[in-house]
Amino acid sequence: DTAPTEIYTPSLHDALPISLLLESQEADRAGDLAVGEDAGAFAWRNERWGQVIEDGGEVGRDWLTFFAAVGTIMSALVVLWIYSPTGYGDDFLAALEAACGGNSHLVTLAFGILFPLVHSGLAGLRPYASRVTGERLWRVLFASCSLPLAYSWIVYFISHAHDGVVWWNGEASPVAHAVAWCASFSSFFLLYPSVFNLKEVAAVEKPRLHLWETGVIRITRHPQMVGQLLWSAAHLSMVGSSFTALTMALLVGHHLFAVWHGDRRLEAEHGDAFRAVKERTSVWPFLAILDGRQTLPPDYYKELVRAPYVLIAAGTLAAYKAHPYMQAGAALVRNTGLVPGGVLDGLLGE
Repeated sequence: DTAPTEIYTPSLHDALPISLLLESQEADRAGDLAVGEDAGAFAWRNERWGQVIEDGGEVGRDWLTFFAAVGTIMSALVVLWIYSPTGYGDDFLAALEAACGGNSHLVTLAFGILFPLVHSGLAGLRPYASRVTGERLWRVLFASCSLPLAYSWIVYFISHAHDGVVWWNGEASPVAHAVAWCASFSSFFLLYPSVFNLKEVAAVEKPRLHLWETGVIRITRHPQMVGQLLWSAAHLSMVGSSFTALTMALLVGHHLFAVWHGDRRLEAEHGDAFRAVKERTSVWPFLAILDGRQTLPPDYYKELVRAPYVLIAAGTLAAYKAHPYMQAGAALVRNTGLVPGGVLDGLLGE
């Protein structure tokens, strides 16, 4: 008698092996120019906790240093900006509201002008300023200016989202909520790949202006702009007020400007290599694929099934669950109002 033949049935593990989350695998890049980096690459075996101060007295470049750096920056943000009795965020907002006559639309317009000027302006100054400060210190200075403004604008938006003329309220419709939720959730998977380099974001490792060639870049060269469009459309569909419409328009406008600004910076940094990548990619999703300039590799899934996207999914779900706490926090900030001065008053002679 012969043994019965076993029928092999492919499993989900075969199609999407968990090992891809522990160590990224390159997709078939035979058709690539190979002038740019592989976006979102990750290898667990290369990661270690390390020490904040390594043997020899040098600052470490591993995860313990990352958490120490992030903790220090966030603590400073809380003390110097967020917490009203010691910080100056409330003083800044009060001055901005006074300048705008208390009109919330003018306040968000001011934020929508000031934040891009600071955020994109400092990014544009990086090649020149970093020659003096060094890349790491410039990243800290950049974050020290951008984070307070971003925090204040977000909190102000949450507090005033229903201001002005309200044309519709999608929050009451389960279908509208489901569509908006899916669009908003999807938008976070369109973060620019440099965001995945957390140690560079925190200036633990030397920040660089990367030229990416794989992953979401094959779909759109400016994924964060597309993600912002999705996120803004989702939130506007929920809260159809004139204040929300203006704020969303300002956010989208900044990201549309960043398309030109980002390309300009990449071309200045990478020259012909960027121009070659630009030729094979598109701003609007799938356009380069449809007109034949870009071809997805047969194992393209390997560029998407990567650990950073699992972290994004978990973080996005956590942020959604935290919405009630965000609203409560924004209400607390608004009800607390202005507590003049802060912890540095003595140093400033006040």
